[in-house]
Amino acid sequence: MKKRRVLILCTGNSARSQMAEGLLRQMAGDRFEVASAGVAPTNVRPEAIAVMREIGLDISHHRSKSVDEFLTQAFDYVITVCDNANEQCPTFPGSTKRIHWSFEDPAAVVGDGATRLNIFRRVRDQIKARLADFTKTS
Repeated sequence: MKKRRVLILCTGNSARSQMAEGLLRQMAGDRFEVASAGVAPTNVRPEAIAVMREIGLDISHHRSKSVDEFLTQAFDYVITVCDNANEQCPTFPGSTKRIHWSFEDPAAVVGDGATRLNIFRRVRDQIKARLADFTKTS
């Protein structure tokens, strides 16, 4: 069985899309080839790495990538996980199905370390729930 290709996009490819990439690989890596990118890539957030480690996933080796690296590739699904990426998402070759999920940007939350980690955990868990539904129907 050929794996379906999934690209997950957010603005900075620093938190939401990185967490989603790691989660989808864990949940259905036997069925999907997964990548993530950003429309304005920065660096993977240490908070994202920390909250993923809490659930046994190591994304410390991930790097933020530009969507430009993937423009000539065909994907079965392109999932945008923030409104900005949805608005700026380019067109991909082939019959790509676009899916948009709007999640709060945990990197934008102001507060102490504990407050920030709690937001990252909440967004991680929301993404995980959405991906569970996606893997059941895709």
